[in-house]
Amino acid sequence: MTPGAAPRKTYLLVDGENIDATLGVNVLGHRPSPDERPRWDRITEHAEQAWGQPVHPLFFLNATSGSMPMPFVQALLAMGYTPIPLSGGPGLKVVDMGIQRTLEALIPRDADILLASHDGDFIPQIEALITPGRRIGVLCFREFVNARMAELGERGVEFFDLEYDVAAFNAPLPRVRIIPIEEFDPLYFI
Repeated sequence: MTPGAAPRKTYLLVDGENIDATLGVNVLGHRPSPDERPRWDRITEHAEQAWGQPVHPLFFLNATSGSMPMPFVQALLAMGYTPIPLSGGPGLKVVDMGIQRTLEALIPRDADILLASHDGDFIPQIEALITPGRRIGVLCFREFVNARMAELGERGVEFFDLEYDVAAFNAPLPRVRIIPIEEFDPLYFI
């Protein structure tokens, strides 16, 4: 780093719809209650600790209905997130579109990227971001990440499990996943 230059940072882009839907449909089997949702402050803390640099967290929200969940937005602001409420016409995936545009805008920046999503819609932008010296990571439930996105691990993309690596939840989730033997802890099951 050049003297006087700002420290390198990580941009954390959260696909709130995708994380919430995956948690509700695939993990819990019902709409998550507030106490079942991730602790977003822990996610930011993990990002800072994992790569040892400041994090600029962006939380993308679908506000097409014309309303925003103000208590949640205020909580995000209090945790240092920048809420990005987007709206658009029927059928537009405004959150995905916003994240795609942001990833594209980050291509020329000297920064690292963490994406909280399971979605394959971001693969072209993630592939464009894979360059020497840049760290890219995906925060997810590993068993539900898009298969083509998971293949990017071979090109250096790091994957962080929201429950097991990040510890973003207050209680264990009812997940069934393949456990690498080196991670197996029988005390979790007995």
